Amino acid sequence: MKFFAILPAALIAAAPAVAGPYANIEANSKFSGSDYSKTVIDNHVGYEGEITDTAKYYVQGGPALVLKDGEPLTTELSGKAGVKVKLSEQIGIYKEIKFLTGAQSDYGIKAGVKYSF
Repeated sequence: MKFFAILPAALIAAAPAVAGPYANIEANSKFSGSDYSKTVIDNHVGYEGEITDTAKYYVQGGPALVLKDGEPLTTELSGKAGVKVKLSEQIGIYKEIKFLTGAQSDYGIKAGVKYSF
């Protein structure tokens, strides 16, 4: 678990000068079949940059508005960190970790392959 805690700092320290800040607003809703449970709206400020010519990183975080079905709006803290690696002109891979604070804190890991036509 310590690895995930130091990953964003290690990526920033290892990154060359090409980088930049950004803002990202993202809404994610959860359903089980047709049963809606909640929507989380992330309001993040982030920073992205290059590790190498083919690898990039990003870290972002900020307040998240949590709208649970039948409950009042709450505000929590959320964040993400990830790495994208371009393997060829058409193929890239990525990995992301995320978290959400609160009474029922949430975290996750996402990984994938992207093929561009």
